[in-house]
Amino acid sequence: MASPGGTSSGSSLLQTSGSEEDLQALMDQKRQKRMISNRESARRSRMRKQKHLDDLTAQVNQLRKENSRILTSLTLTTRHHSAVEAENSVLRTQMVELGNRLQSLSEILHCLNGNATITSGLFCDGPQVNNSFSHPWNLMYMNQQPIMASVGNMFLY
Repeated sequence: MASPGGTSSGSSLLQTSGSEEDLQALMDQKRQKRMISNRESARRSRMRKQKHLDDLTAQVNQLRKENSRILTSLTLTTRHHSAVEAENSVLRTQMVELGNRLQSLSEILHCLNGNATITSGLFCDGPQVNNSFSHPWNLMYMNQQPIMASVGNMFLY
């Protein structure tokens, strides 16, 4: 009862099982390729992530250096500003003092020129003022003897 159909069905079973094995091998091969591709993709992803981390670390270091440089510059500028402010304060004080001296000298000259006026509490009468003050070369003779007062003489007046 071996019929040609029976043989053919037996041979077709062998062929079917062979093609199932081929199909299984092909699927295994595709799965293996996919696994390799996924591993390579994960490796590239890790490398990109590491590069990004390295770039960020380098940027942090650069920003820290720049921050340090800016802070140093700020400190120096602040010190310089304080020194200039102190110098300006001294110069302003000197300007006020010199202005007051100039005003006093102007008033003295005004009195020496014979104009009797009352300014800032100073009363001068032109004709009664010794004319030797108006000529600075005459002051040499007046300054030959230093004016000194002893403690005992101070209480007499």
